[in-house]
Amino acid sequence: MSYLKATKRNNTSTGSNNKLRESGLIPAILYGGKDPNQNISVSKKEISTIINSDTFLSKVLELDIDGKKERVIPRDVAFNVVSEEPIHIDFMRIVSGKKIILEIPVKFINHPESPGLKRGGVLNIVRRKVELKCPAETIPDEIIVDLKGTDIGTSIKISSVSLPESVIPTITDRDFVVATVAAPTVIKEPEKPAEETAAEGAEGEGAGESAEAAKEGDSVKKDEKAKDGGTSDKKSEEKKPTEKKPAEKK
Repeated sequence: MSYLKATKRNNTSTGSNNKLRESGLIPAILYGGKDPNQNISVSKKEISTIINSDTFLSKVLELDIDGKKERVIPRDVAFNVVSEEPIHIDFMRIVSGKKIILEIPVKFINHPESPGLKRGGVLNIVRRKVELKCPAETIPDEIIVDLKGTDIGTSIKISSVSLPESVIPTITDRDFVVATVAAPTVIKEPEKPAEETAAEGAEGEGAGESAEAAKEGDSVKKDEKAKDGGTSDKKSEEKKPTEKKPAEKK
């Protein structure tokens, strides 16, 4: 149980509350039971260590209000939309003999001792919190789920979870699942049929043969051009007319 000091506040105006926040205090209200509602303030520094935890709204606290001690449980927290700092807290008195409905977080232990997880299985968490009806005297901080001995395909139901005495789930019409140990999911690319693979290979070979044929054709054409060029030069030399000398004058 956590202990927290609180101070009564008589002025509840907006200006007064803003001054409290500037001085490091959080305005709050205490209600429930036979006593009247009470306006209080708590230290932001003292409560900051537990206010952001998953168990804060189900955690039993003992408030010391100017020397008078009260067992309470936080029921709501308001945050500033810009700074995300807590600006107001609602506390409810815990009355002996009464039962409270709370959402209790689930904690999983002994992961290394699960055969299913060792073999690559995945812990699929269905419920991270479970709503329970608890006596004011026995409010659990968390629900412990032991994974020891769980194999792939195991469904962990609420009936297999150990709960404190007189603590019961609010869902009573079925034995609901809290978590499962599922098989690993590996996505494999589907293999191509043998016919498609053979067709692709044949196309590749045809392309290679056509490329080689094209190369051979180019070389043949070049050789023919070279031969034609050499022959034409010789013929032009042979057919070239001889020059005639002008006739001498007598």
